[in-house]
Formats: sequence, structure tokens, C-alpha cells
Amino acid sequence: MVESFQLKVDTNGVRLDRWLAKQIPDLSRSRLQQLIAQSHVSVNGRVCTCKKNTLQAGDRIQVTVPPSQPVELQPANIPLDILYEDDAIIIINKPAGLVVHPAPGHEQDTLVNALLAHCDFLAGIAGEQRPGIVHRLDKDTSGALVVAKSDRALQNLQAQIQAKTAQRDYLGIVHGSFSQNQGTFVFPVGRHPVHRKKMAVVPYERGGREAITEWEVLERLGNYTLLRFHLKTGRTHQIRVHCSHVGHPLVGDPVYSRRKPVGVNLTGQALHAWVLKLQHPETSEPIEAIAPPPESFTKLLLPPNRLFTGQ
Repeated sequence: MVESFQLKVDTNGVRLDRWLAKQIPDLSRSRLQQLIAQSHVSVNGRVCTCKKNTLQAGDRIQVTVPPSQPVELQPANIPLDILYEDDAIIIINKPAGLVVHPAPGHEQDTLVNALLAHCDFLAGIAGEQRPGIVHRLDKDTSGALVVAKSDRALQNLQAQIQAKTAQRDYLGIVHGSFSQNQGTFVFPVGRHPVHRKKMAVVPYERGGREAITEWEVLERLGNYTLLRFHLKTGRTHQIRVHCSHVGHPLVGDPVYSRRKPVGVNLTGQALHAWVLKLQHPETSEPIEAIAPPPESFTKLLLPPNRLFTGQ
């Protein structure tokens, strides 16, 4: 079914995509920008493909929303560890080793495939290959991840992430011992200048983006430390890059650490998204989801363990 909106502008100088986002709250701004780019929006009878087009009072806008095209994905019977679910959102405790959304080599065995089997109506949300995905976790990072069940919920949750009102705390085990009990890493993160699949601390003038990670020592374990991280920003590989940069890479990190701990059997790095706090996108009620760490993580903290005894 095709949906059509005919609207009249009542103010001057507002940007097209921003104005539409306020007029049609059921569609996320990214979805509206996609519709503009695909020639589904006209201004005064003329197709407009520029999201930055400035509107004037009296302009007449028509938006045509074509039927959602099912993503070329198949549902997969992959078990989900559900921490919370209602008609608007679902929060998953993602296991390490599971890719969040399709990528080369992982087209049909991702969290998205599992979600499509659990909630088949997710396919049209945001009109892309990442239906309902608000934020992501690295393949080998476990823990809490929220998924939206509607465009409106997606828009709300993404705004919370951007405004930093949604809070994300992680547990991580790093090499080395910290002399202080808490602190903050403030190092800009960007694409590695040589290894393009990696991230690195990159100066702002060379494309680095602000990245802030608060940390707190929970337990000192000889030559290792259990830390709690609080993300103030959400750059790709942020915690992993920050820890490596200060000389305390995460245990088991295959990309940012050259150290090989003895007696450790991990899928990837010892990093777990432990606590996720947000406001419900429809009721505004506070939600706190706590994801129990996987057995492979907790075993590192239980004696006897060769990682910490040096045996």
C-alpha cells in the first residue's frame, strides 16, 4: 500500500528533512532522508532530492511512501536470550561470536536473521538491511542490545543514544594493573590511517571524532584488572581502542592486542555490555536491563584460574 502525505509549510528557512521529521513522527529522519534521495518528495509540484533544501512559508510538500520492500534475508532459528520485550522494543543479551547485521561472509546467520524469526514484522522498519537495529556490538562482544519494533521507536531510541540519555556500561578484563581507581579516557577515534579495517586514536584535524570512556577499577587481579566502563560516546571499537592506546589492551582482543594470555579460552575480547539504561520510547518509563556475563567471561574471575595465577 502506498501512503501519501500532503503538507503545507507554515514557517521560513527550515530544512526539508528536519521539517518533515516533525510533521511525520512515525518515520525516522534517516527514512525520510532516504525517501527524499529516492525522489519520493516533491516541493510545490517539483521533485526534490536534496534533504538540505530550505523551505518557505506556503510551500506545499507531498511525500509518497512506497510499500516496504522485504529485506533479502531469511529468518533463522537462532536462540535468543531475551532480557526484556513488549510491543515497542526487545532487549537481547547477545552472545559473543554472533554478528549483529548482515555482512560479507555472514548473510544469513546474524542477530537480524534471528530477530526476523522471532518478530517477522521487523522486515520493513527503516527500509534497510538492519531492521530495527538501534546500536550495535562487535561480533565478539557480548551483552545487552536494544532493537526497535517500529520506526517511531527506532527514531526515539536513536535520539536517546545521540543525546547521551541512554546509558551503557561494560565489563572488561584488561592486561596490566591500574594505579588509580577511576578515570576518563578522552582520545579522538577514527579510521586507522594504514589498516583501514581497524580504528585508532586519530587527531581531530585528521578525522578523529570525540570519544569519551569513563572507567572504574572493580578488582585488581595480579597482572590483570577487571574494569567497569561507562560510554559517554559510541565510536566504533571505542573501548578496545582506548584500552590499547593506554597500554592496557583487553584480554583476548585479536585486533588491538599482541599479548597472548595463558589458559584463556575466549571467543574474542573479554568485553561485555553489562547494563543498558534507557527510557521506554512510548511510555518514557525508565528501563534498566542487566545482561549476565557469559560463562567464558565469569570463569576468568573464579579461582583457580591460570590467567591470574600464572600457572
